[in-house]
Amino acid sequence: MLRFLTAGESHGKGLSVIIEGVPAGLHVTSDHIANELARRRLGYGRGPRMRFEQDEITLLSGIRHGRTLGSPICILIGNTEWPKWETEMSPDPGEPSKVLTTPRPGHADLAGMQKYGLSDARDVLERASARETAARVAAGAVCKRLLEEIGVSIVSHIIAIGATESDSKLRPTIEDLVTVDQSEVRCFDERIAERMIAEIKAAAKVGDSLGGAAEVLAYEVPVGLGSHVHYDRKLDAQLAMALMSIQAIKAVEIGDGFVVSKQPGSKAHDAISYDKAQHSYIRETSHAGGIEGGISTGALIVARLYMKPLATLNRPVLKTVDVVTKEETVSFKERTDVTAVPAMGVVAEAMTAFVLAKEALAKFGGDNIEEFVRNKNSYTASLLAGDNS
Repeated sequence: MLRFLTAGESHGKGLSVIIEGVPAGLHVTSDHIANELARRRLGYGRGPRMRFEQDEITLLSGIRHGRTLGSPICILIGNTEWPKWETEMSPDPGEPSKVLTTPRPGHADLAGMQKYGLSDARDVLERASARETAARVAAGAVCKRLLEEIGVSIVSHIIAIGATESDSKLRPTIEDLVTVDQSEVRCFDERIAERMIAEIKAAAKVGDSLGGAAEVLAYEVPVGLGSHVHYDRKLDAQLAMALMSIQAIKAVEIGDGFVVSKQPGSKAHDAISYDKAQHSYIRETSHAGGIEGGISTGALIVARLYMKPLATLNRPVLKTVDVVTKEETVSFKERTDVTAVPAMGVVAEAMTAFVLAKEALAKFGGDNIEEFVRNKNSYTASLLAGDNS
């Protein structure tokens, strides 16, 4: 079974991720991972930390001469700012120079302090920070490489920042990924991108933050990933959980979920036709987002995720309580972004890639990449031959 586990704190020495279950023989290099991590750093509205903290990648295990070995892969992402934080974040006995006692509303600070019996918000925020997503993106880079072997590609684009939302029906493909990434807000709709940037500038001027939404698209996903037989095997349920687990995400939509909930059944579903030339079934629309009954249909998989404004503001005004004195005050300030929505799309690609790669391996199996691809091709051929209806 494919799985991964991350470790590390935001201002710690580094982050690590262990990925287990990747077949042997998959071509993976540090460049593949570095490119994805660089994409995570994109986006107008990011703070100076994106310039200060670089991602130093070390492939510690599981890869030899650019090929996976079938053993667990361990990737380290070093923090170039560690010397500034070595005393504050030291694992050795000691005391911090400052204790953070004014938790930020909207962050994990207070609930985490209460749950774990902690008196310093930094003991919570360091792990709750979105910096952890760098490790997820590294894992996602490996999963993307696996999916590429069976023709699956994943791309995201930003559809809303703050109150500015694109109404374009155009969706980027993998060929458009460079164009999307060249946009300062990773928006495929150029006319809306300029309005998004203007809204970010306005928020920055008053020290506020903005949320927004991204759409993730998975192309050429084979029919049959996921299952209807158990709640935890449903593909849409797994995607929703994976996307919701990203820091600051408060809603996830599969296909046209929000819209079809208000429509009659006669308009809400995707009609099915059959292409005799291609020997395949076709959904004429994509209301279901490529998943029916928890199973991929072979159509385009569409998911949208919605991020709240960041809880750390450049002008702290949110009322809170000092956990020591119990007096009302305002929350403390850390280095922050005006918005992290453009980067959120890249993280969403990584989590989508993980879910699809996990389910592809569960469906097709294989201890090496050749076996995995052969099994997938055999399955696809059986569908074309009409062995399965």
